[in-house]
Amino acid sequence: MTGAELKPGDILDRFRIVEAIGHGAFSDVYLATDPQGRRVVLKCPHEALLGDVSAFDRFRREIEIVRRLDHPGIQRAYDEGEARSRPYLVLEYVEGKTLRAVLRERGRLPVDEAVEIARQLAAAMASAHARGIYHRDLKPENVLITPEGRVVVTDFGIGLMAGARRLTWRWLTSTIGTPDYMAPEQVQGKRGDARTDVYALGVILFEMLAGRVPWEGDDPLAIMGQHVNAVVPSLREIDRTIPPPIEGIVRKCLRKNPDERYPDAGALLRDLESWPDLDLAGFVFAAEAPVRLESRRGLWLLAAGISVGFLLASLLFVAAVYLLQHGG
Repeated sequence: MTGAELKPGDILDRFRIVEAIGHGAFSDVYLATDPQGRRVVLKCPHEALLGDVSAFDRFRREIEIVRRLDHPGIQRAYDEGEARSRPYLVLEYVEGKTLRAVLRERGRLPVDEAVEIARQLAAAMASAHARGIYHRDLKPENVLITPEGRVVVTDFGIGLMAGARRLTWRWLTSTIGTPDYMAPEQVQGKRGDARTDVYALGVILFEMLAGRVPWEGDDPLAIMGQHVNAVVPSLREIDRTIPPPIEGIVRKCLRKNPDERYPDAGALLRDLESWPDLDLAGFVFAAEAPVRLESRRGLWLLAAGISVGFLLASLLFVAAVYLLQHGG
């Protein structure tokens, strides 16, 4: 909490707060209504972080990204150019459950359903990739499924636009992704691109079909190490009913070398739409060599960067709470 948390009934400019629907390390998220009664989502960065140049620049980048996106499979931004008393995002309210909630309730999904969800995800991300925008944190928590079955991608908080400058030193950022869905190049501290999203889509499809992610571990570093070094488990050894072309698609998404993956979500989408007719000769099922880290200190530097990043964020958070509670 920031000490400036909004409560039901509070007014923020022209919006009335209905309820808090999420609290994160960098922002709070609220369900609200506008004067016409339309439900919207307000994403409010913590006030303390607005004084952090890199954090505020990242928030401004997120605003620019969501303004550029226009696809039914991506949460829309509402920007009517009005003056605001503080920075925040106004987003489409999507009725539905996260894919994470669906997987917790149901475990593994039938092949046709999993492929359809992946197809819609790929279509949404193909639209973003065509505009030079990369999500870099695709995971079931950032995917909503409506009662009608529409799949919607949310939270471009660590998204990237092609050609944008780096906001943080490559080894000193706590917002590089989520370990279970991180591509090997993210583990190495690289920025990532469309192929990084393809990798995360492959992990999500694997999880929907297998009921678990490809690699599990006792701590984030153990999981990240497996993304770099471990062989991709065979889906058909988990469930022989999974068609070979689907396993081929997943394995192509999860190649450790980005150059061996689909180049973007559009190429993945084409295979997902025609998977029954795919030629298996076009896929590599053999194990591949582990990725060589650029230096033997790679994972240790990454671990140190993550630890320092979280420590700095925590100290900033505590300081903000203290000042808000005791400041004049």
